[in-house]
Amino acid sequence: MPRLKSKKTPKPTHPTKAPGSTVRRARSAPPPRLLAGGNPQIAKADGDGPVQAYIAAMPGWKRDVGRRLDALIVRTVPNVRKAVRWNSPFYGLEGQGWFLGVHCITKYVKVAFFRGTSLRPLPPVASKKPGVRYFHIHEHDQPDEQTLAGWIRQAAALPGERCF
Repeated sequence: MPRLKSKKTPKPTHPTKAPGSTVRRARSAPPPRLLAGGNPQIAKADGDGPVQAYIAAMPGWKRDVGRRLDALIVRTVPNVRKAVRWNSPFYGLEGQGWFLGVHCITKYVKVAFFRGTSLRPLPPVASKKPGVRYFHIHEHDQPDEQTLAGWIRQAAALPGERCF
């Protein structure tokens, strides 16, 4: 007498998979592309999230500088508004415009004060743009946070740039 084979019910391959469908694994987003000088390419957007994405994408030692700058700005101007414009974090106040921007350059992080010629003491680096002054932070620099906080406080009290 021939032996009867028992029918086994097939094991489901995935608990939520419908028969005949495929399961797609969630892929993490690729890291932002680094532009010239190691500046992260982050899409234009408002809020803390895009700024944090920019900081997380800053290469090497610049990431720590970005975190420290962001924390100092938030401590100094608690109601600061953040955004990413032209692949750079911008800081401002609602209804007053932008007072500061950050940008990665090959050998330093550039902090741009949009009304920098009005700050005292004057930030050290001139710009071709009228009114703008820069402060550069190189890899082994230990910037004076008290001076930086003073510039940030003064810049936030001035009318900001609206075109950004």
